[in-house]
Amino acid sequence: MNYKIKVHIADDHKILIDGVIALLNTEDDIEVEGYSLTGRQVVDWSKKNKADVLVLDINMPEMDGIEVLKTFKQRNTNIKTIILSSLSDPKLVQEMVLLGASGFVDKSCASDHIIDAVKSVHNGVQYFSDDVKSRLLDLYVTESKVDEPELTHGDLTEREVEVLKQIALEKSSSEIAEYLLVSIKTVETYRRSLYKKLKVKNVVGLAMYAVKNNIV
Repeated sequence: MNYKIKVHIADDHKILIDGVIALLNTEDDIEVEGYSLTGRQVVDWSKKNKADVLVLDINMPEMDGIEVLKTFKQRNTNIKTIILSSLSDPKLVQEMVLLGASGFVDKSCASDHIIDAVKSVHNGVQYFSDDVKSRLLDLYVTESKVDEPELTHGDLTEREVEVLKQIALEKSSSEIAEYLLVSIKTVETYRRSLYKKLKVKNVVGLAMYAVKNNIV
């Protein structure tokens, strides 16, 4: 039997949980193992976590999503987390990513993105729905207008430029590895090198650099 990605959902609206469960249940390789209705329930669940991916709302009773992620960080609880929220201010998205979130999907377009988000995050690739990505790109452009000299292609190796291009084209690590005929581990090494050289923290920053420098 093929392995199924186990998902836990945390939201204070049962009707939304039911909708997400219905969407995820259409995939043979995804299984919803349970849900939580409050932030406190999520933290208690995390102590005996048996899921691969957590889908987490921000606005919840008892503890909100930010407090939940802060608790995870303090306890070194490593859970791949997708934020599913109608609050998609780019500064908030940045904060959630810094606290350990691997993806962010706006509730208004959950039906179009949640399945891809779960699979991407499970495979170690950050995921942002299109509208969130657009807001992050706008923020990145604003924050990047500083007096530091920009890197040139000469600061990157030929293979790093190719990996950057594939990342900007929204290819997963496994797809990039297959395209370049290298291991996924090698692709992740290039990814970390790009983060360090370009001084960005996520795939949006990499994509923005690629666009600004006509790599894609």
